[in-house]
Amino acid sequence: MKGALKVASVLTWFNLVVWGFVSAIALLGALVMGPVVLVVVVFLSAIPLNCYAALQLHKSIRRPVVKLSHQTPVGIRFIGYVSLFLGLSMVSSELSNLQNPGRAIQMMKESFSGMKGAEWLTVDNVRLLSVVGLVLGLAVVINVILNFRLLRWYYLVHQSDAS
Repeated sequence: MKGALKVASVLTWFNLVVWGFVSAIALLGALVMGPVVLVVVVFLSAIPLNCYAALQLHKSIRRPVVKLSHQTPVGIRFIGYVSLFLGLSMVSSELSNLQNPGRAIQMMKESFSGMKGAEWLTVDNVRLLSVVGLVLGLAVVINVILNFRLLRWYYLVHQSDAS
């Protein structure tokens, strides 16, 4: 479990920083674009919240004297499922973009039709963005699954301590 804890800790910090930054940028965008974007911000903020709860779990695993709050496992599970949904959605979307970059370019050009600067939309750039998005989505999915396993292991260890 030490290896899983180490990988989960690295992925948790990575996701916390990256998705925290993305959530902050989306929140600033919500101030500009209006309240509709707040729904996106709420969903995106599930990933950093899950990472924060996972850090509390990791601290309790590393230092057994630090007890896990009764709300943390619920946060890891409930917000973890939302994060898992977002990660899987991102993975499937990016895989679709990698398989058919021409369609992705066409959709992006349609959505950015009123904006200038669509010349950067090339097949190579779309593939690069899709690979980056795929890596970010996989990081979220793997992190959530590892934290589910660590939470289950934590309960198994502490259940045997209680008996």
